Amino acid sequence: MSNGQGARHDVVIIGGGPGGYVCAIRARQLGLSVGLIEKDALGGICLNWGCIPTKALLYSAGLLDEIRRAATFGIEVDNVRPNYAGAHKNSRRAADRLRKGVEYLMRSNGVTVYQGHARLTGPGQVSITGGPAITAQHIVLATGARPRSLPGLEPDGQRVLTSREALALTELPQSMVIIGAGAIGVEFASIFNSFGVDVTLVEALPQILPAEEPEISQELTKIFEKRGIKVLAGHSVAGVDKTASGVTVRVTGGDGEQVLQADAVLVAIGVIGNTEDLGLETVGVQVERSFIPVNERMETNVPGIYAIGDCTGPPLLAHVASEQGVVAAEAIAGQPVRALDYKKMPRATYCHPQVASVGLTEAQAREAGYDVKVGIFPLRANGLAVATGRTDGFIKIVAESQYDEILGMHAIGPEASELIAEIGLGQTIEATLHDVAATVHAHPTLSESVKEAALAAMGAAIHI
Repeated sequence: MSNGQGARHDVVIIGGGPGGYVCAIRARQLGLSVGLIEKDALGGICLNWGCIPTKALLYSAGLLDEIRRAATFGIEVDNVRPNYAGAHKNSRRAADRLRKGVEYLMRSNGVTVYQGHARLTGPGQVSITGGPAITAQHIVLATGARPRSLPGLEPDGQRVLTSREALALTELPQSMVIIGAGAIGVEFASIFNSFGVDVTLVEALPQILPAEEPEISQELTKIFEKRGIKVLAGHSVAGVDKTASGVTVRVTGGDGEQVLQADAVLVAIGVIGNTEDLGLETVGVQVERSFIPVNERMETNVPGIYAIGDCTGPPLLAHVASEQGVVAAEAIAGQPVRALDYKKMPRATYCHPQVASVGLTEAQAREAGYDVKVGIFPLRANGLAVATGRTDGFIKIVAESQYDEILGMHAIGPEASELIAEIGLGQTIEATLHDVAATVHAHPTLSESVKEAALAAMGAAIHI
């Protein structure tokens, strides 16, 4: 990595996560000189302390669950011993390998990478950790976000954790309260439960995974409770206190106040943008509630300064950051810009079973004024799901009635994150229920359930 002495670039990108490094590659493809500044590790939170290590841990947890039920499939396994330290080591190995891959991509694409903390010191001027300024015609802010903590309850890495500290654990507590049942809270609940932790999941809103279809959240709640995860939806946290042996969490809900005792608490109540100490006020970049507003070209209110990824606010998804990075690079290079449709961004939660969705929920479609038709197909009627003993869950497709255009798909079940890709493409090309129903799906596959859900919306499902 360079120290940034007196460098000049067409574009300087601050932050090397899935938004920043993708933006850098696309800008180089378009012939621009690119400098990328990263203060920690290339790949950002997603690769190093988020998406990738959690998915590695979830895979380990899933294997453990499968081994425990192997006898159902005629395989006797004795002396199964969970080894969370080994699972953690594998998760770090995966992150390290992919980080090295990003480093290679920067070298092979001719991106100059600088190590250090960046600050905007004036128009087109960026300093690195107090060093000389780098000059750039365009600046892209890709600084990401960090977990929000409860006031007065800062993480200590032992009893009070955010996702960052949770991913550093090599030994797990016997019991844990998880505050917040969005994707992060639900994924950690799934991991820790599989490895033997007594988990209580607390969510202030009426359902876990509040952004998902109510039927999806209800199904996941039933599955979690069957697994032994205590779910307290519609419960707000009245207070958290550290004790000599752990934590005490006071929650209130329809059944009054409860006092939960646990060895540790994981706070998963959202994130705030990394927009402080960047010199944004020096150049006048607007910040609202820790996030940077941008237009469809990813431009901030200051000409020549762009922002992408989590620092711009929801949807807080790595693939959204990458697409925004492409848009910013193409806008800077003077290319035609395609406006991103955030309503069609896929969303996935990798708990067991997985939850995934793309497009509008049924309620959102009705609120938008559509005359809606819905098709639901349960996985218990799918041949492969039955053959492999993975029948929990269903596929739901939402369409409008006049032209049968597909507005959204929502899934809970094995490989749900993969199944939604078909409808994601369908929405891009404005596919109809008839298009999906007329597409021959291999048998037996889980993807047949998508076709059956489309048929169900048309009143023509075959297997239910």
